[in-house]
Amino acid sequence: MPQDRYYRPVVQSDPVRTAGAVSLAGGRYWFDRAEVLERGSSRGLIPAREVPTAVLDRLTEPRAPMATLSMDRARIMAVVNVTPDSFSDGGDHQNLDAALSAAEAAVAAGADILDIGGESTRPGAATVPVDEEINRIVPVIEALRARLDVPISVDTRKAPVAKAALAAGATMLNDVSAGTYDADMLPLAAASGAPICLMHAQGDPATMQKDPSYDDVLLDVYDNLADRIAAAEAHGIPRHQIIVDPGIGFGKTLTHNLRLLNNLSLFHGLGCAILLGVSRKRFIGTIGAAPEPKDRMPGSVAVALAGIAQGVQTVRVHDTAATKQALALFDAVTGQYWE
Repeated sequence: MPQDRYYRPVVQSDPVRTAGAVSLAGGRYWFDRAEVLERGSSRGLIPAREVPTAVLDRLTEPRAPMATLSMDRARIMAVVNVTPDSFSDGGDHQNLDAALSAAEAAVAAGADILDIGGESTRPGAATVPVDEEINRIVPVIEALRARLDVPISVDTRKAPVAKAALAAGATMLNDVSAGTYDADMLPLAAASGAPICLMHAQGDPATMQKDPSYDDVLLDVYDNLADRIAAAEAHGIPRHQIIVDPGIGFGKTLTHNLRLLNNLSLFHGLGCAILLGVSRKRFIGTIGAAPEPKDRMPGSVAVALAGIAQGVQTVRVHDTAATKQALALFDAVTGQYWE
């Protein structure tokens, strides 16, 4: 349901804070001003302390751990797609040995969590039958659970697939439909106690890029995610178990993507940790003159760091080692070096 006003914190990382500054989501970043947004206009900046109490509480409240990972610093989620047709790495990890090697390499390079997917959600992708999706991912998750002590996320829209993945050892759900594709997904998440990422998408992967349109993409996506959080809570999922993802590239034009990325800090007002998935996406190739997805690593890292600078807690990436190195240097030069 649309709101009258929205409050976007102007996020800062300087070690020296101004008077009146407040911490963002309990982490290292802070803000002393917020932009007041209405549909069709900005009313400018106000001091942080003048943000309505209920909103300010959600902006500042520390985020709960996600799948045992503390959210007080940025985390790296490594993508392992066990698919023949994903836009960037389709076919690379289609057999068990290749998938395990990729996952182990990602963890060695610094991944905090693995995201295993058995159905491509690229623009134009067809739906994969449930049994086939299960057969793709369950052996991988079982083998990884036996080898590695890291959180494992399952990237699926389907409750039977999610249930099989949790039984195999997955610890988190990542649903690009935010629980709208399968009515059993939110009840399953509630019953399992697993955290769930709710992502915004306009339309199905097969059709979502044909003609996406919004009244105001930033506020429309915010309102949609607020509604999906409310639906999850109605099924018994506590807000601290919910992660939100604005769904860059899912039913959005390049202009839509940039509007969301320029204003990511708005989504902290939902009171949930934020996951950002931009790795190798088409808009990076367009702006960065890189037609081939695997040539988009530098742009992907740049956008991930820009998201982290707005307080995003987790970035979903294909290039773990490059992202880890960039994040280590970013932390160091912004006054927060992690040993």
